[in-house]
Amino acid sequence: MKKISLLLLSFVLLVSTSACESELDVVPQGAPSSGNFWKTPADAKAGVNAIYALYSDDNMYGRGFFWLNNASDDIGTKPRQNAERIKNFIVDGSESDTKDIWRIHYEIMKRCNDVIRNIPKIALDESTKNGMLGEAYFNHAVMHLELAYHYGDDRAGIPIQDREDPTNVFVPRAKNVAENYAYIEADLIKAADLLPYFDQLTPDNYGRAHKTAAWAYLVRTYLYAKDWDNAIKYANMIVASGKHKLLDNFEDVFKISNNWSSEYIWSVTSSAENTSLGSIFPGVCLEDKGWGVYNGWGNFYPTKELFDTYAANDKRRSATILQKGDKFVYFGETVTFNEGNHVVSSSNRTGYQFKKYMEPFSYPKTTSGGVDIRYVNANGDKPSTALNVPLLRYADVILMLAEAKLMKGQNADTEINMIRHRAGLTDIAGATMVDLKRERRCELAGEWTDRHFDLVRWGDAKETYAKPLHHYNGSVIYPARNFNPAIHHVWPIPPDEIAVSKGALTQNQGW
Repeated sequence: MKKISLLLLSFVLLVSTSACESELDVVPQGAPSSGNFWKTPADAKAGVNAIYALYSDDNMYGRGFFWLNNASDDIGTKPRQNAERIKNFIVDGSESDTKDIWRIHYEIMKRCNDVIRNIPKIALDESTKNGMLGEAYFNHAVMHLELAYHYGDDRAGIPIQDREDPTNVFVPRAKNVAENYAYIEADLIKAADLLPYFDQLTPDNYGRAHKTAAWAYLVRTYLYAKDWDNAIKYANMIVASGKHKLLDNFEDVFKISNNWSSEYIWSVTSSAENTSLGSIFPGVCLEDKGWGVYNGWGNFYPTKELFDTYAANDKRRSATILQKGDKFVYFGETVTFNEGNHVVSSSNRTGYQFKKYMEPFSYPKTTSGGVDIRYVNANGDKPSTALNVPLLRYADVILMLAEAKLMKGQNADTEINMIRHRAGLTDIAGATMVDLKRERRCELAGEWTDRHFDLVRWGDAKETYAKPLHHYNGSVIYPARNFNPAIHHVWPIPPDEIAVSKGALTQNQGW
């Protein structure tokens, strides 16, 4: 399919051919025209499945979208020009690593709108129809939210596609991002009303949208919109549902066997065997070249600043970060990080590595010497694994609830101590935003919750980025940076999108 502005793209539909208990079944089948599609239940199923397909795109939850989180104080990256530009807020939006983020999100939203517009016309039983519509409203809202806070502010929101008329592609920006949040809120409320709980899904449908996921993204939306009352309301609804709980052991959250655990709310459904399905993020975080055993990409590493945030007795530290001298299992062998045959490469900017995503690489190779494709993709150039990469989990809901309570002047000790207790830390009394910020950083480090935009949202980015970042040995890897809150609180819209918009799109001020 020719790459042009997303708002002009026709989508590639994907149809399912057989059920699989651990993954959504989506297989590319071309781009049917409106004249021969949206007629049958099979068309409806294919259209819904098409929504999920682009989650696996490398420029989405593989690595591209995470480059923007490279700006944060938690991340050091393999030296490359675009990573340095992002780190120093001197991008123009045309960088090859990130320019497709806007396009792909809008393409997914278009697929969702096609479902919402067409499925009511297809002969389906009411339950099936409602579930499909719920999935479309949910996924549209998630994509919409991710773009809204990355690119929209009180001066200009992001375009809201014409849901009823897909030919109306030159849509101006919303007046402000509050309009986007209101639209997202409405979609998520509709989705929650239509969707089942996760435990009502059959295993072959795991990975599809469900009710508490819609509520959880409502909490996140309200947090960005500073609507603390509604954030508390929906977070409490999730808690009261009894559908989720924290796993007893933090490290267990990041095991393949717990892809669908009680802590799961939303993630990228992944596969090691299906090369078109899933996130390559674990392989992207693996040491560059994987010490000659597997083709790790070595793009993102934790900083000393992140490591030092943890208390020495915090169980999350050793589960999140590998430091020099740590023992870990690598393809069936116990090895020592950054010593002997496992010294880090020169491209490792920090001397650490994220451990959260290492479990798939712990399984022994086969008797023939190949990787076990039940866990790791045999193609190192597509290092997907069987581990679902979390996008929003129950611990995040608890922390968002705590944050909203604190913003309202309410006590959040119960929520903060839930998180601390699992980490092996003592309870605290009279928790403050300082405590919340520390727990959120330690709990969600290296995840897709986006530390950079936490700092922006709290108004902490300028002060935080004015401090240098360090290698584990104390040497400076990034000097102090200049973050201008009036400009850098959003990212620039890709110029290619502006160029084809016939004047409908304008660039964010200051970029």
